Amino acid sequence: MSYLTKISLIALTASVFSGCSVSSIPYFGSDFNTQPNTSKSSQEATMRPYTINGKTYYPTVVEVGDTATGIASWYGPNFHGKKTSNGETYNMYALTAAHKTLPMNTMVKVTSLKNGKTTTVRINDRGPFVAGRIIDLSKAAATEISMIADGTAPVKLEVIGFYGQIETPANRTAKTHTYTGGNFMVQIGAFRRLAGANTYKAQYNNTNGIYKTTVREYSLNGEPIYRVFLTGFRSEAEARDFISSGQFKGAFIARD
Repeated sequence: MSYLTKISLIALTASVFSGCSVSSIPYFGSDFNTQPNTSKSSQEATMRPYTINGKTYYPTVVEVGDTATGIASWYGPNFHGKKTSNGETYNMYALTAAHKTLPMNTMVKVTSLKNGKTTTVRINDRGPFVAGRIIDLSKAAATEISMIADGTAPVKLEVIGFYGQIETPANRTAKTHTYTGGNFMVQIGAFRRLAGANTYKAQYNNTNGIYKTTVREYSLNGEPIYRVFLTGFRSEAEARDFISSGQFKGAFIARD
């Protein structure tokens, strides 16, 4: 995906993310095999917020059975053999896909709403960063749902497992059913000046006698921005309940 050459991924190590180029592309046959990257450090790194073209994305918590609909696209020869966002080597013949916020190694069933055909993919990349698109399929996956010629297709996504494993009644565990890595935070403010962020941090530290504040530096339009978060939430549900209380207008969940 050419957009990986342009982005600045916040708080992700350079060893995990490697830029792609469309020149000098090596060819790998259909038997080219990439070992899934399931390392804990890589999984944690790719669950941190990242910013592309001024927009920050927050990898999310999901459960088996969660669904979404949108437009799928696909990517192939120009990226074959290049690095994906989790450090693997992209193989257009493997059943993989890019998604903006799903945890790496999430297993997703993709159903074409045009023809009813399905494919199952493993998330190992970030994207597509094109308005209206929900997932970027490998060439092999796109072939399975007959969308190569059209380039895009309306699809339904269903989460069916994590860590590269499809959940079945026989193997279901808490680990396979819900992705729970990382810590929950709630953003309550954002400032261009560090002094303003620190003042806000001090003002709202120990909110409700429970939640502590922290300031994190990010980049927006090439300039630093200081975001103030509340920490100490034990679950996504607790964070959502706090947001719904209305104490902070515009608050939203993030993951550490």
